[in-house]
Amino acid sequence: VQLQASGGGLVQAGDSLRLTCAASGRTFSRYNIGWFRRAPGKERDIVATLSWSGGYTYYADSVKGRFTISRDNARDTAFLQLNSLSPEDTAVYYCAATSKAFGSTIPSAYEYWGLGTQVTVSS
Repeated sequence: VQLQASGGGLVQAGDSLRLTCAASGRTFSRYNIGWFRRAPGKERDIVATLSWSGGYTYYADSVKGRFTISRDNARDTAFLQLNSLSPEDTAVYYCAATSKAFGSTIPSAYEYWGLGTQVTVSS
């Protein structure tokens, strides 16, 4: 499956963004998805994951209550709503898909990756 992330940008602290991950090539609904991010000088870390059905979610502690992951399997699209953004959220955000069981939070568990989209939050 091919993934394309979009929706990043330059915003101020407290603002919101909605990232979109458009999928093509294979049956998107068969895959659990994840959003990761890589901040400058840091490793690629999990942000949130969502099961193929949309029924199970996982959020990193740093984004709980502020970010929401969702998907629309009819449109082969996933989303990450980012609210109450802070400069610490500045990173390149990636969407990824895995055929492995739900719950994977490490990058190596995901077989398919999109190019990242830059989110920059100014103070």
